[in-house]
Amino acid sequence: MTPPRSEDNAVFTGPERALDRRVHAWLEHAPRTGWRAWAVELAAFTAKQAWACVFGAAMLAVVVAARLWWPDDAALARNDALTVAALAIQVVMVTTRLETLRELRVVVLFHLAGTIMEIFKTEVGSWSYADDGILRLGQVPLFSGFMYAAVGSYLVRVYRLFDLRFDRYPRQWLTAVVAAAIYVNFFTHHYLADLRWPIMVGVVVVFGRCVMHFRVFRRHLRMPVLCAFGLVAVFIWLAENISTWSHAWTYPNQAEGWHPVSVSKLGSWFLLMIISVVLVAWVYPPRPVSNSPGAAGEREEREAGVPGHPGSRPASPETSSATRLG
Repeated sequence: MTPPRSEDNAVFTGPERALDRRVHAWLEHAPRTGWRAWAVELAAFTAKQAWACVFGAAMLAVVVAARLWWPDDAALARNDALTVAALAIQVVMVTTRLETLRELRVVVLFHLAGTIMEIFKTEVGSWSYADDGILRLGQVPLFSGFMYAAVGSYLVRVYRLFDLRFDRYPRQWLTAVVAAAIYVNFFTHHYLADLRWPIMVGVVVVFGRCVMHFRVFRRHLRMPVLCAFGLVAVFIWLAENISTWSHAWTYPNQAEGWHPVSVSKLGSWFLLMIISVVLVAWVYPPRPVSNSPGAAGEREEREAGVPGHPGSRPASPETSSATRLG
């Protein structure tokens, strides 16, 4: 396999490179075929997804902890405590280099875009927050922006952890038009016709042919990006159910008691994913599959056989280094 280029290696932060070396040393002799090989791939996929979700998972843990244990008569209001905790998580992410300054730019964009929408949506009664605390803008406690930032953090981290590449990614100006239409419709549908279904059709037309290629451990896999958007939307919806149960915010139909969030919100989260991906793409331009360091290596493996098995060439040091996670 062709060794990864230096710019591909640079996508890991320092702590991640150290962890990557340890994991690969541990898995160096893992099976390359059979169900054990796929079990290793599944474990690697799960671990990388968990690592990408570390910001969101920390935020969700804080929200649940505040729901269960924060005293009502505490000197610091619960919403203010959540804001302080969210800010502390963000500082730790950057100072420990779990998140790069470049990624922080994306997170700040998500924070700003999300807070603006939160201010509007609470004004029109789409959802509401408890009115305690002073760290707020109007009816919106400042921790709410970090919930959107958690989505941005996940996307930029998953982009590099899985070495994402795209086949037939649409022109960026076109994706920007679609994202702008989605964002504007989140506001205007309260006063004008709701265009989410025509916009959804536009999303399918623009992104329908795009395929995402990603590397897990040894294997490169692919998936239609619309499918990926849908899967992420499902997990955001599940996190939203936990958050509303924790009284982080409340929808009107939950005022008399908690109920699961309507599955219709999946459509909103799916459209939010389009905005999210477009924002990330302006900081991390989508890389084509042809530039993938694993593309040539996959051809070599098919020709030479899988290293370590009968009929294959001995693996060179370069080959071993190319099977790294990314």
